[in-house]
Amino acid sequence: MKTTAKLMAVIALAAAMLAAGYWWGNTQSGPSAANPPKTLIPDRKILYYRNPMGHPDTSPVPKKDSMGMDYLPVYEGEAAPSDVVTISTEKIQKLGVRTEIAALRELTRTVRAVATVQADERWLYTVAPKFEGWIQRLYVNTTGQAVKKGEPLMDVYSPELITAQHEYSIARKGLKSVEDSSPDVQGGIQRLAESALQRLRNWDISESDLQTLQQKGEIGQTITLRSPVSGVVLEKPAIQGMRFMPGEVLYRISDLSRVWMLADVFEQDLAMVHRGQTATIRIDAYPDKIFNGEVTFIYPTVMPETRTAKVRIELSNNEGLLKPAMYGRVEFASSHRKDKVLTVPDSAVLDTGTRRLVLVALGEGRFEPRTVKLGMHADGYAEVLGGLAAGEAVVVSANFLIDAESNLKAALGGFGHHPSGSTLGENGQARSGASVAASARVTHRGEGRIEAMDWAHATVTIAHDPITSLNWPAMTMDFRATDPALLQPLKPGQKVDFEMIEEPAGEYVIVRIQSVGASKPRGH
Repeated sequence: MKTTAKLMAVIALAAAMLAAGYWWGNTQSGPSAANPPKTLIPDRKILYYRNPMGHPDTSPVPKKDSMGMDYLPVYEGEAAPSDVVTISTEKIQKLGVRTEIAALRELTRTVRAVATVQADERWLYTVAPKFEGWIQRLYVNTTGQAVKKGEPLMDVYSPELITAQHEYSIARKGLKSVEDSSPDVQGGIQRLAESALQRLRNWDISESDLQTLQQKGEIGQTITLRSPVSGVVLEKPAIQGMRFMPGEVLYRISDLSRVWMLADVFEQDLAMVHRGQTATIRIDAYPDKIFNGEVTFIYPTVMPETRTAKVRIELSNNEGLLKPAMYGRVEFASSHRKDKVLTVPDSAVLDTGTRRLVLVALGEGRFEPRTVKLGMHADGYAEVLGGLAAGEAVVVSANFLIDAESNLKAALGGFGHHPSGSTLGENGQARSGASVAASARVTHRGEGRIEAMDWAHATVTIAHDPITSLNWPAMTMDFRATDPALLQPLKPGQKVDFEMIEEPAGEYVIVRIQSVGASKPRGH
């Protein structure tokens, strides 16, 4: 009996070992339901990197923003369906959609302005004697007459001039009479003669007349006043026989061989004009001639009536064609910077008033609206500072039709099945499709203090606390409100509670905002 019991125990032990071996073999040879095998997921293609704060700024390579936060990758096929507009090939052909590649180019902008010819202020001269006298004879007696340097202008009589000549004549004769005297006496007489000559020089008597006086010693009843410069007589108050006082202007003469063009440049174009720049000038009186000048000075003030600043252009006038007060048209060919910049055609930009969009062609009839930041405009192109990468295709024709269809689809999608094309809010009032669509998106709540407000553009600057739903630290940011009426009861300095959503283009906009402690919130 004992032998039978031992045999049964051995058999049971062997069966248990066989079962354990079978189980262990199965677990080592194949996967179990609890531990499925790991599969390799193919790498997705990164299209670009977007700003972590939701600003319309993208980058083709990884980078950090000004606060050190990493830009977020956007993978192929990750764009939200609301971002992309899909149009059939047949409709694309009917609309006449054309695209152009965003490329690097050097922008050259032409600034145009009206200008007037002015005499060079550095070549303006006046003839204003420093003594009292009478005009005995005029040699240059008409305005506009050309004169050369040293040419006689008029003969004048002045008792002071005659007295000074007599003093010199007496001193000159005295030198001969004291030739045998002591050096001190001779030196005194010599100084007297030099003093008389110097007085005549101080009265602007020409050196040629003084030399005649020294050589001949003759005293004339009149002295000839000569032109100090070659030029044209602009003004001639002098009249033969008139009496003049010291400092009275008798002639105004200007050398017009080189003149100024004073151009009135609008203040928004001043950044495109700089010193040393070449300007092309056209004068109505000479339609077949083109004059070239150089910008030498930009005046530091702006005329409040016209919002223009004066720009001085200097140019040669050897032929005498340019006359003071003539009108002309000036063109400045200017490049904002020497390096090439990323550009798109002006026709590709859709301006909403608060932001600028382009439609990026993704292929297969798909178009994505993209917010871009623009710089200067020139030659029919706009500089792109952010939001677009080189090589991307943008719509340049019929883009407004595509944008209209996109907005229509978004609105119809928000209408739901309400017969009147709207849905009812919690208070029973009808809400637009855009509001419903905004409500369907994820909202993020924040608190902060208003730093500044711009009611014209419906923007508000808020110093907000950390926003945990977006992993944003505390910072000061500008936000746009979906409805300008949201900002009407607010003012800078108030603490506010607000909600915002992310738009398809990546911008965060406020849909509800109220001051902390307000009894009735405002929002969609």
